Amino acid sequence: MEPLLSGSDYNQLRAFVAVGETLSFSRAADRLGVSPSALSQLVRGFEERVGVRLLNRTTRSVALTEAGENLYRRVRPAVSELGEAIGQIRQHRERPAGTVRVHSFRAAARTCIEPMLPAFARDYPDVVLDVTLDDTVVDLVAGGFDAAIRIGEVIERDLVALRLGPDLRQVAVASPDYLARHGRPDHPRDLVRHRCIRWRWPGHATPYAWEFCESGSWFEVAVDGPLILNDKDMALRAALEGIGIAFAVEDTVVAHIAEGRLVPLLDAWSGPFPGRFLCYPQQRQMAPALRAFIDAIRAGVSPGR
Repeated sequence: MEPLLSGSDYNQLRAFVAVGETLSFSRAADRLGVSPSALSQLVRGFEERVGVRLLNRTTRSVALTEAGENLYRRVRPAVSELGEAIGQIRQHRERPAGTVRVHSFRAAARTCIEPMLPAFARDYPDVVLDVTLDDTVVDLVAGGFDAAIRIGEVIERDLVALRLGPDLRQVAVASPDYLARHGRPDHPRDLVRHRCIRWRWPGHATPYAWEFCESGSWFEVAVDGPLILNDKDMALRAALEGIGIAFAVEDTVVAHIAEGRLVPLLDAWSGPFPGRFLCYPQQRQMAPALRAFIDAIRAGVSPGR
């Protein structure tokens, strides 16, 4: 036997209950967010569906028939309960919850992620941030990541990229002790005669060639030295110990420079490059937890910083 009320009839039943509560098509239409004519069609369709007149209509008034009154009293609590249940489900869907997997360059995590963690943990207790700190440029989709924070030069074109700060610069730095023993370079090409602390991108066989800018053109210097690392924090610590000259993003060494522990070198050749970006794959419908993370990151880091 065909059920009297199928799932597609819910809107008609809700429309009938709204008119029964207000005894007005215009007020019921306002409540449901539809036009009076659309509401009238829903109710008329419902009457045809059940085969009984439920409302008496005149140009001035609306009243329930005896059958309509009986049906209204019985179904109103059920429609109300069903509406509340659907509302709770929607609220649960929209409340940020679940795991957000983030891949971030180490220096970017210190600047962009760590400052927002206390407030984020407080405001979104149902969200788990699974953060991988790694200077490798990974495929986000293949790696199962939801978002990444990296510099603008290594962002795939098919990703959405949101700027998190101004352009960056890399600067050569050395300790006063190193400069007292070895002197200072006057030009980037002089670095080939200095002891440099080299850095290698994870997964690369050869160390990174230091990049400088002169008269608007970039050039590379293949430096040499006693130490090759794949961790920039360790390279910075080695420079502080006087082992050699390091090449670091300026905002990671500014405090050491201000306090005299490191001396900036070759400033005139240190050009800007695209700074840090939050990137993620394009998607039609974003999970609330990922949206919460993106909003928190952007609120904590202004593009002008």
